[in-house]
Amino acid sequence: MDSIDLKILALLQKDATLSIAAIGEQVGLSQTPCWKRIQRLEADGVIDRRVAVLDPVKLGLGLTVFVSIETADHSKDWLEQFAGRISAMPEVLEFYRMAGDVDYMLRVVVADMAAYDTFYKNLIATLPLKNVTSRFAMEKVKSTTALPLPAPPPRGRTEPRLAVVGE
Repeated sequence: MDSIDLKILALLQKDATLSIAAIGEQVGLSQTPCWKRIQRLEADGVIDRRVAVLDPVKLGLGLTVFVSIETADHSKDWLEQFAGRISAMPEVLEFYRMAGDVDYMLRVVVADMAAYDTFYKNLIATLPLKNVTSRFAMEKVKSTTALPLPAPPPRGRTEPRLAVVGE
């Protein structure tokens, strides 16, 4: 991946609706080479998908809950069953297997406390769980879908570094 690819990715992270012509103009390419680079980035899996980012509050989903789960069972079969059931719950936006004092972490978005109570009851009915702890977000301070992109190394440098805004 070169500096042009990184510029294309930065633009697409900010606005995936930009036309190929607009992207090409900003990175110094004509449409065809720009389109080919984007296609390659998609084929390589660097660009996973293009989506619309929705406002949960405007959709009536004003409660974000971070749910920590501990389990006594760490078998492969248990994890496969648990992962399948949790992944099928539309309220769960993110689901992680953790290292440390909890086994799993979920980010859940629901309308209100009553909706969370319904979700919680469904969660604890999935499989036996040792402990479930819910933490309710009071305010969203920062939220982004943009990943920090590495800057291309200067000549003679081989290790990547994070891009600085304005470079």
